[in-house]
Amino acid sequence: MKLFLFSDIHASAQHCQKIAEDSTQADIVIGAGDIGHIRRQLPETIAILKNIKPPTILIPGNSESYQELKQACLDWDNCFVLHGDSVVIEGITFFGLGGGIPVTPFGSWSWDLSEEQARILLEKCPEKAVLVSHSPPKGLLDVSSSGQSLGSEAVREFIDKKKPHLVVCGHIHESSARKTTYGGTTVINAGPQGMWFEL
Repeated sequence: MKLFLFSDIHASAQHCQKIAEDSTQADIVIGAGDIGHIRRQLPETIAILKNIKPPTILIPGNSESYQELKQACLDWDNCFVLHGDSVVIEGITFFGLGGGIPVTPFGSWSWDLSEEQARILLEKCPEKAVLVSHSPPKGLLDVSSSGQSLGSEAVREFIDKKKPHLVVCGHIHESSARKTTYGGTTVINAGPQGMWFEL
């Protein structure tokens, strides 16, 4: 199964158009959050992303809430918006966990979750699912420009416990477009240019 992965497009029409063009040969497209920009421009951005042909999975980042993303995608039949739930496509389970985890310092516009809220939601994730999490796991592809490790402890604990084959994330721009492995799990911080992965 060919996956085309992206994150953190932040309402960029240029990135949206390129993703739609580049993903035509994908079996599934996955967007790991921050589709809009600071809770704005989400409908206009989704209008461009609807040009994506393959089935598409989106999760909210901290720049849009789950409710806002779900509403914006209502008439996109081939799109599955996930947060604390899953969808099965071609026999593979994909589970979504949106929001900034842990709570960011950005203030009231940022749609965030505490580590404990994330742990509760991750309990619903079945074994062998692909995890799509806006926030990267703590210590993996989560280093900011200031050298801080800003990932989620809950996501890291989940990998330790359930050992998913793949985790797709974003959020920390300085670590985007990179891939690593951890205990048999591939972790990809996809970034706005898009990355391919064969599942």
